[in-house]
Amino acid sequence: MNSDKASIAGVRHATAAVNGTHLHYVTAGDEGTPVLLVHGFPETWWAFRTLIPLLAATHRVFAVDLRGFGDSDVANDSYSSAVAAADLHALIEHLSVGPMHVVGQDLSGSTVFRLAATHPENVSSLTAIEAGLAGFGAEGLADVTHGGAWYIGALAAPGIASLLFEQHAEAFIGEYLYPFYGVAEAAVTSDDAAEYARSYGRPGGFSGAAGLYRGMLTEGDELRTLAQHAPLPMPVTAIGSAGGSFTHGAFNSVATGDVASVRFDDVGHYVAQQAPHMLAKALVTAFAASAP
Repeated sequence: MNSDKASIAGVRHATAAVNGTHLHYVTAGDEGTPVLLVHGFPETWWAFRTLIPLLAATHRVFAVDLRGFGDSDVANDSYSSAVAAADLHALIEHLSVGPMHVVGQDLSGSTVFRLAATHPENVSSLTAIEAGLAGFGAEGLADVTHGGAWYIGALAAPGIASLLFEQHAEAFIGEYLYPFYGVAEAAVTSDDAAEYARSYGRPGGFSGAAGLYRGMLTEGDELRTLAQHAPLPMPVTAIGSAGGSFTHGAFNSVATGDVASVRFDDVGHYVAQQAPHMLAKALVTAFAASAP
């Protein structure tokens, strides 16, 4: 497997030592309010490779590899969305750019919600893209008896990810997962799948996904309590595509105000990869609407 990480023109790579770990991130753009892009699964910062330059024309853009993903440190068995959110809080403090427009896609839903609920001073606006929340329907995504995905339970089971998926990461991601979700080769090429597999195939490469999927199945009560005591005060936008109103339903339940809804009816689940230009336009509009 190629050990050289992929990159794109105009981004700068960096690593921050925060919260007892090392987080890899990239940044682009020198002007405008700051944006933090948070990936899902099976993704790394590379999921935003086309989106980043579009946003960097008017914003300072940061895209992070969560702990246990990409070129950040692997995670241990106690990893959860609470740890991931604490990592992001520490990263934002480290960057010292002020509150950020936080954007979370897919599996990062619970993480960005926790960040916004526990550290609202870090988040000028929150946008969730095809993302769910534990306790607000996300756990149903693992219910195979009602169309849920079998691999969620497998990844959440201790030790199974390293046993079954690491050595076959490229085939699992490129030949199964993205085709399973109907993602065209033009949106996620074989080279893209190889870049994801480069880090997922390392020892502990699925540790971040395993921890966040465990949380999806176990953190429901905790997130419902957090939402009750610390509903989101900042502007929130929910972007749905293949999942329809799923994202809006979840985040509308945890915010103090009305959550803006954006629908891309002809786009698949992985919006940043499949419709980056449409997404960039929607995000810039959401960011502008949140300005004081």
